[in-house]
Amino acid sequence: TSLSTPKKRKRDDGMREHVTGCARSEGYYKIDKKDKLKYLNNSRAFAEEPPADTQVRTSSAACWAVKQRRLLSSFTGSCDSDLLKFNQLKFRKKKLKFCKSHIHDWGLFAMEPIAADEMVIEYVGQNIRQVIADMREKRYEDEGIGSSYMFRVDHDTIIDATKCGNFARFINHSCNPNCYAKVITVESQKKIVIYSKQHINVNEEITYDYKFPIEDVKIPCLCGSENCRGTLN
Repeated sequence: TSLSTPKKRKRDDGMREHVTGCARSEGYYKIDKKDKLKYLNNSRAFAEEPPADTQVRTSSAACWAVKQRRLLSSFTGSCDSDLLKFNQLKFRKKKLKFCKSHIHDWGLFAMEPIAADEMVIEYVGQNIRQVIADMREKRYEDEGIGSSYMFRVDHDTIIDATKCGNFARFINHSCNPNCYAKVITVESQKKIVIYSKQHINVNEEITYDYKFPIEDVKIPCLCGSENCRGTLN
């Protein structure tokens, strides 16, 4: 709609007075640079000096956050609970990435420093029985899938992350690893979580010992560590 630019009228306080009585009915119009400077100066002054009640609310919120962190740290120190650590891992996941590894194909690397004895990542996949695992392993071989990502939880349960998993399936084996796998129970369900054995630096590859059972057909190990056993099994 073509609207004629209304004449500018200013009140005693310097604000624009709209001719029609409604700013929306007058469309858009150009604002003088002097008015813009007044608005910017007022906005900066308001931003530099927030109201007293806002300062009080901000300080009280900061104090509450500090108390919560202190309470959580004291509770963690007094109660070394895997469930608590698991909830913390769900709340704030570690920054990880997968890229080419010097050990084998793809690998998982840390994008932030990780302290010792921390949960790094959960091994996610489909919970299946041993019978289904044997059938899938044969099917994967027929489909030409070179490696399957199956992790045994107990005698009857196996986690299959071959086609449904997360970054944890890219973790390579090492005879001198910086992490280890542990089975924990969360809400009556067993889960596999990767813990850090030592401090892990940024861009350091995350590894753990697969602990394959001893078999006649050996799988060569390519970890390259000083105490390498030579085979995975």
